[in-house]
Amino acid sequence: MALSSATIADRPVAGTTWLYSRQFDLRYISLSVILVAAPYTVYLLLRSAGLFLQPIAAGLGTTVDDLSRNFVNATVALLVGGPHMYATWTRTGLDHDFAAKHRAFLLSSLIIPAIVVTLALSNLTLLLTIFFFWASIHVLHQIIYITSLYNERQRAAAAVNLSLFSRLSDYAVILTALYPLAAWKIANNRFTIGHNNLSDMVAQILGLVGLRPGPWMWMLAGSAFAIALTVWIAKTIAEYRAGVLHKPKTLFIAVTVVASFFVPALGNLDTAFQGMNVWHSFQYLALTWMLVHLRAQRGELKNSPFLQRLATETKDAKRYYLFNVGLTVATVVLALLIFLVLWKGAGYAFDAAFDRGYYIAVLSFLWMHYYQDHYLFAHPEVITKGGVV
Repeated sequence: MALSSATIADRPVAGTTWLYSRQFDLRYISLSVILVAAPYTVYLLLRSAGLFLQPIAAGLGTTVDDLSRNFVNATVALLVGGPHMYATWTRTGLDHDFAAKHRAFLLSSLIIPAIVVTLALSNLTLLLTIFFFWASIHVLHQIIYITSLYNERQRAAAAVNLSLFSRLSDYAVILTALYPLAAWKIANNRFTIGHNNLSDMVAQILGLVGLRPGPWMWMLAGSAFAIALTVWIAKTIAEYRAGVLHKPKTLFIAVTVVASFFVPALGNLDTAFQGMNVWHSFQYLALTWMLVHLRAQRGELKNSPFLQRLATETKDAKRYYLFNVGLTVATVVLALLIFLVLWKGAGYAFDAAFDRGYYIAVLSFLWMHYYQDHYLFAHPEVITKGGVV
């Protein structure tokens, strides 16, 4: 995420309904949706080069398909996935005022790595089931947060207070778009991540309440989405006619709904969802830098000199990104060490050791990021108001 003074203004335009500026929002928030296709495209290209990759895969004791999948996962984690999860700490732990106000909250997040290690070694399928469910909730929560940030901008700039119905219709179409096709795959025992069939785990969980997977899942999810989409379109038309339509927000929701709906239709869900992860992480890096940058401009980071130096000027966006990349590289080293211990020391197969090493290192920090963001995402007013949330 290379932001520069050549691409965005030093300050957001007064009275804007964009989050920061038109160019910033289109480039980093809405039209960056094209990134969703990147991981799956790379995966398909690598698989098509199977004759060249076969010797490498054979030497590692794996297949071309798994080698391609793991390459995509590792690349996404290094370039955007890892940096975005560490960016959270620039709004929490590295912000001395926030850390002082929410010390118990930050300390409670340290329980998460112990949970991740236990599940990775005892029940990887359950770990992945929780992971993908929580990841989907987190991605959707971020989309709702961005929508709420746009509402805050509109309220401050144009004195428009949207009705509860208007806000709920936005949230409903966002929350339901991802699940119809995913529910169809679960119902047909085809919801597979890598070597792990999560459909079986979902069936076990449903069995606890006397249910089992079936057509009712995608029918229910599909009906909910159809109703939500119809209401949202009608609401959008009504707001346009009334002259209060928030065009930047509407564009953002529209591209989000299209991407969310179609991604689960792809074959390799592990790599397919990496597409949503790339876009989500790219958005998050830009969004988090922007919010820290705005606080620095308002003079609210005087008690956090390192953070203030990291995000005061627009040109510091590269430094901000590289700082988070550095932390990610450290996580990659940790994942490799865990992988080697499990592969060479504990006798795990290559793919099993790789998956566990990757998930232990990454999910420990990723879940802390989810946990902290659920609090941060509940406070969209930060974009227009000063102070510590």
